[in-house]
This record gives sequence, C-alpha cells and structure tokens, in this order.
Amino acid sequence: MWHKGTDDMRKGTILFVHGSSVSATPVFDLQIPGKPEASTMDWFARLGYDTWCVDCEGYGRSDKWRPVNADVSCGADDVAAAAEYIAKNANSPKVLLYGSSSGALRAGLFAQRHPERVQRVALDALVWTGEGSPTLEQRRKRLPQYRASNRRPIDRDFVRSIFTRDHPGTSDLTVVEAFADAVLALDTSVPTGTYIDMSANLPVLDPERITVPTLILRGQWDGIASFQDLSNFFAKLPNPDKQFIVMPGIAHTSTRSKNWRLVYHLLDSYFSQPAPVYTG
Repeated sequence: MWHKGTDDMRKGTILFVHGSSVSATPVFDLQIPGKPEASTMDWFARLGYDTWCVDCEGYGRSDKWRPVNADVSCGADDVAAAAEYIAKNANSPKVLLYGSSSGALRAGLFAQRHPERVQRVALDALVWTGEGSPTLEQRRKRLPQYRASNRRPIDRDFVRSIFTRDHPGTSDLTVVEAFADAVLALDTSVPTGTYIDMSANLPVLDPERITVPTLILRGQWDGIASFQDLSNFFAKLPNPDKQFIVMPGIAHTSTRSKNWRLVYHLLDSYFSQPAPVYTG
C-alpha cells in the first residue's frame, strides 16, 4: 500500500485501484518534474483528501510467490484487505473508491461484497458483458496463451499501446514514456487472471447488487466497453445517487490523457457531493 496526505483531509479517504497491466504507483503517483498533475494522489491530497493505493497480488511491490493468476475476485480481496487496513489505521471506516479498467471490476466487486465499507465508488473504463468491445474481441484470440500461464510479459511497446490502440493522440507521449519507465522498473510481467476474466468470464459484476452511490465514467473512444453495454449496466444500479458521464477526447486511460483536468474535476465533484437531505 502507498499513502499520500496533508494536514487538510476534510473531504474523505480515496482508495485507488489499478488495472490489468500496471501496478498502482505508476498510475496514481507518477512523479514528473514540472507536471504536478502526473501524481493523481498528490493532486487529490492537495484538494483535501487522504489518498491511498494498493498493488494487487502479483503486481509491483506485492507478493508474487503464489502460483495464481490473480483474477478479478482475487483483486477484490486485496481491495478488501486495503480498506480494512485503512479503517483500522486511518480511522476511515468507509472509503471513496476509484478503479479503472479491471481496477473498476475489482473495485465494483468489492463494493458489491462490502457496501457498508464504501462511501462512493467511481468506475472508470468499466466493462460489463463485453458486448461490442473491439479490444476484447482481439484479446479473445489469445485466450489459449493467457490460460497457459499465470503471467504474461510486458515491455515498452506494450505500455505505449495502451495509449494508442483506441485513438492515437489522446495522451501526451512524453508522459507515456515516463509512465513506461515507472511501470517497467517494477514489472516485466503481470498476472493473466483479469485478461482471462474480461475475455471469457464476463459479467463478473451484478449491478443490481451494487447498492452504494456510483459514478460510471467512459472515455469517448474507449475500446473496452461500448456505450450501450455501460448504459444497460447503469440502468440496473439500484441507488438513485448515480451518474453516467462520457468524457470527450479520452480513450481508455483517462487520468493519463490530455484531458486529465476534466477527469479530476468529475471525480472531485462526485466524491465531494453533499448527501441528499430528502430521499423519500
């Protein structure tokens, strides 16, 4: 786990959850001189949040000794362990939760299992059934390869492809290179479990069992989930305190996009939204 905070932590505690191919700190605490926005954790700490992230098993600085492929359910267990630690050591019984891509699946499954421990959840680059996803259509062709091993290799070209596969130009490539440096310093391979889940085992979430306030974010050009797939998911969420927002000019990786300021605004707005006075 990794923690960033200031003396001003009036807005609550955010737990950030990473996706399939990278560990937590390159995504949420990237340090680039002259670009304070590169660290999402630092940015939100300055806004008044206590910020945390966690490396799921098999990623970054986490344990990698078990012979498992670290699927979505395993990641949700890791999020539960992190939330429990925060509750005990930071006096935050409920967390504001953000997850992107398979991190959204991990975060969503944790919220589904433990709604009493979640204040609000933001699910970015989520996929529900996978219907209409060109990225997952291509990924399914490599399912035998993923199923044959608990880990898959990653390199600089692969990391770059995360930012170019859907719609080139949405991200600053100088930031991408610094991001790739940080990713590859920690991992040259990552678990296959979430790739298998997203290619063969969807849906892994039941929206009717996610009862906490929920924000769904989708990049305009995201190739993982279609607009209709997420619209169907959104319609089934039972809590009326919910929002579904399409982010213009963004593909799959929103916080590393040129439009990062829009993403930060949407997150801060939802996480700091006052509770309703009347609910009927």
